[in-house]
Amino acid sequence: MYPKNAWYVACMPEEIDDKPLGRTVCGEALVLYRGPEGKAAALENFCPHRGAPLSLGAVIEGKLVCGYHGLEMGCDGKTVAMPGQRVRGFPVIRTYPTIERYGFVWVWPGDPAQADAAKLHHLAWAESPDWTYGGGLFHVNCDYRLMIDNLMDLTHETYVHATTIGQREIDETPTKTVTEGDTVITSRHMENVMAPSFWRMALRGNHLADDVPVDRWQICRFTPPSHVLIEVGVAHAGNGGYNADAKFKASSIVVDFITPETESSIWYFWGMARNFNPHDKPLTASIREGQHKIFSEDLEMLESQQRNLAAQPGRQLLKLNIDSGGVQSRRVLERIIAQEQAAAPAALSA
Repeated sequence: MYPKNAWYVACMPEEIDDKPLGRTVCGEALVLYRGPEGKAAALENFCPHRGAPLSLGAVIEGKLVCGYHGLEMGCDGKTVAMPGQRVRGFPVIRTYPTIERYGFVWVWPGDPAQADAAKLHHLAWAESPDWTYGGGLFHVNCDYRLMIDNLMDLTHETYVHATTIGQREIDETPTKTVTEGDTVITSRHMENVMAPSFWRMALRGNHLADDVPVDRWQICRFTPPSHVLIEVGVAHAGNGGYNADAKFKASSIVVDFITPETESSIWYFWGMARNFNPHDKPLTASIREGQHKIFSEDLEMLESQQRNLAAQPGRQLLKLNIDSGGVQSRRVLERIIAQEQAAAPAALSA
């Protein structure tokens, strides 16, 4: 189960620049495209004529044209025209509230009456010229909550990412988890350690020595419905760690937007936002390549975990101290989902 009355990343803007895109979000089959004046729009991916997927059509002068019989659809879900037919009585199809902001296209798959742009997660770094972002997209066959667990407990880095960001000090350093409203924060601070290979590359990218001890931090923040932003970085040891002056450190925000496709598959929008050398495009490419390798290492583990759990759905799992971030995040989700379900009958009877 997943919250539906929330904003999810549906696609990246460039995915709909030239043609419509079919994508399932929270069990809702959508077609995303650019309507009049290039504005992003989302409709149900269903032609009212014969049920063909509208995503197999084309966009012509801001109208979505079905690739089966040429029916033209407007952004309001109403049929505009169809060759040789009068379309006045054609049924309206569902539309989904859509926002293009921060370099992503967001949709609201739940009750459109509750869609509020003010509820969109604010990304200050995406609006600042002092920051840059590079990332990508994976399709992963796992429950979205498994990915949240993965990102809220970075202990696995020692084992899954041994050659990139893992190091034994991660196991040896305890975490602290707190819940502030609907936000869950898990933090780990490692002092006087050697940087792993990915962070040595980042230090060099900020013109800093990579062969000296550093203080390293990981601050994972979960916010509903399924966003995990992780403040990460290293600073030359003895200069204040997380609070060190910028001239001593390389730090960034790992961006993780997890969009459920079905109960057992997700669209995973990943990337890194940084504020050191933001105009260095080769550095951005190197970091993106490094992240792609790191996240690729997670995929086999998560998909294999999903298959195991699906085969034994009644099997109880342990909850250890290192799992506190994921456990608390799931409790927030359970509460939100229960509230949605309780409100649904009242909305239907109104």
